[in-house]
Amino acid sequence: MDGITFLGGGSFGTALSVMLSKKGYEVLIWDRKKETADDINIKKENIKYLPKILIPCNVKAVNDIEYAVRKNKYIVLSVPSHVIREMCRKIKPFLQNDQVIINIAKGIEEESKKRLSEVIREELPLNPIVVLSGPSHAEEVALDIPTTLVVSSNEMKYAEEVQDIFMASKLRVYTNNDIIGVEIGGAVKNIIALAAGVCDGLKFGDNTKAALMTRGMSEIVRVGIALGGKLDTFYGLTGMGDLIVTCTSMHSRNRRAGILIGEGIPKDEACKEIGMVVEGITACEAFYELKQEKGISMPITNALYNVLFKNADPVQEVSNLMKREKKCE
Repeated sequence: MDGITFLGGGSFGTALSVMLSKKGYEVLIWDRKKETADDINIKKENIKYLPKILIPCNVKAVNDIEYAVRKNKYIVLSVPSHVIREMCRKIKPFLQNDQVIINIAKGIEEESKKRLSEVIREELPLNPIVVLSGPSHAEEVALDIPTTLVVSSNEMKYAEEVQDIFMASKLRVYTNNDIIGVEIGGAVKNIIALAAGVCDGLKFGDNTKAALMTRGMSEIVRVGIALGGKLDTFYGLTGMGDLIVTCTSMHSRNRRAGILIGEGIPKDEACKEIGMVVEGITACEAFYELKQEKGISMPITNALYNVLFKNADPVQEVSNLMKREKKCE
């Protein structure tokens, strides 16, 4: 049984580490912070990112990235999307060509507008790359609450390997050969979840949430197909599934940040209060620029961008959305 290394001691990576350790895998977590590694090794708890979850003894943590990379065949990138390229460059000197890179971050690179698997491929051209995505809050995965995920790759034999690794009694993993759709669905849903939180912060109701999610789904499909994804993918786990869980749950950092913004708290203060990266903010800016370049209609993304980056009044932006020219669904 090959071991697994997680690069980044965040909540989701830690939750998956706990799950894999219960299957008998030896798991290594690398984190740049000594206190995180000490908490995992000594207190058997990731106090900052996944408190009150017991971490089994076959999960170890280190601060030595060379050791962490050389130790195991499977390398999981469990860092935020905006540092994926930096992390790939950092680990490249220590990698062997047969090591499999598994990305669990959701988003696109803000500057290049490239999908994360494309970024990884540019930096690590010789390694197999697998994307793991789907509706999965770390807090629930760690508690063995039934969850489903999807894996994709340009080389599906590696996706099937990763499927076998992560399948468990409470974690069901599907394969999907549409890596573009899987990545785009997982990235754009963060924008809609952030917008859903803003609506919650404004004290709008269920009707508004249903409208936002439904029309948000249309935006996911529209941009996803324009970028080469397949329609069916967006009605699966990484599209509709991820959208539902992030728009409705208080586990969702994007929704929670949106609530604060809807209540009038500036986005930087909202992110500080959340205490973790709010991917929807970066995604909103990136997809706003992308839709401008490619002429894709994304009115919800446009409205959220105005709120986040132009200090627009969210109530007025909702009014603008409602008053747009009439159209057929």
